[in-house]
Amino acid sequence: MKHYVYILECSDGSLYVGCTNNIEKRLREHNELRYGAHYTKIRRPVKLKYYETFESLKDARSRESEIKKWRREKKISLIHYGHVNGKK
Repeated sequence: MKHYVYILECSDGSLYVGCTNNIEKRLREHNELRYGAHYTKIRRPVKLKYYETFESLKDARSRESEIKKWRREKKISLIHYGHVNGKK
């Protein structure tokens, strides 16, 4: 099963990083259902700006944790260029 790390842009311009095994379903939950994360529920609508695919949940969670520690500017660079400082 594939797993995804994704970055959403919220209606207030803030960024949200998450992990899922079904990106379409999770995006719908963030935007429409009560199962969306509280952070995004109060900042709807959200737009998918970036995602990466992983073969294991462990690898996806590790990458999610890494990206969550980054400053906003580094996340924006990843969204726009698909890499940061020449690294994918």
